[in-house]
Amino acid sequence: MASTRFLTGCAWAVHLYTALGAVAGLLALNYIAHGNWRGAFTMMAIAVAIDSSDGPLARAIRVRERIPFFDGALLDNIVDYFNYVAVPVFLMLRARLIPDGAAGEVVAGFVMIASGYGFSRLDAKTEDNYFRGFPSYWNLVALYLFCLAFSPAVNAVVVALLALMVFVPIKYIYPNRTELMRPLTLALAAIWAIATIAMLPMLPRHNEILLYTSLAFVVYYFVMSFALHAHPTRVAARRSL
Repeated sequence: MASTRFLTGCAWAVHLYTALGAVAGLLALNYIAHGNWRGAFTMMAIAVAIDSSDGPLARAIRVRERIPFFDGALLDNIVDYFNYVAVPVFLMLRARLIPDGAAGEVVAGFVMIASGYGFSRLDAKTEDNYFRGFPSYWNLVALYLFCLAFSPAVNAVVVALLALMVFVPIKYIYPNRTELMRPLTLALAAIWAIATIAMLPMLPRHNEILLYTSLAFVVYYFVMSFALHAHPTRVAARRSL
């Protein structure tokens, strides 16, 4: 009985841990409102770290079995939409990464709607562990646009195109779940994480070596996702080996 109560308490602690991601997002909004970009991106990184680790914890403790009346997946989606969409879109507006006025607000609104659609699809994650349509990595989009310093007009085009890609049913790698190439993906993701985290204390300046090391994984992610989507028979053949 005591062990059951302890494990139930651990399950609640995992849900609390997930909810702390929303707290990180709230602090990010406060930093954005005060123009503290380093603090904002740091809080966004903490939110990503929570989101990356709460799932394995939940599966290890079997939270669904221990608290069957509480929907942890719904909580996770709420926090993710807030942190991966609302917070970075607000940053893009306040940092003037996209145009001031109505044009930028239209682009921002389109991102919110497109990502709402993406989060609401029952088949947003495929049975073979891919994302269907561009996953809402708007926090990373905001970071790279912030560092690359393109014009707001160019940024608006990039953001709008990525938002359109939410509706295109291309399969994108789910880094810690997609089986094919997972060791390579995780190894490159670890290098990406180190480079990206190392950039944060330097903001609003950036180190070009770290920036382009981080961007290299983004290039790999898109190229590999498109390659796997374009050659399903090749993927099936390799799985059968």
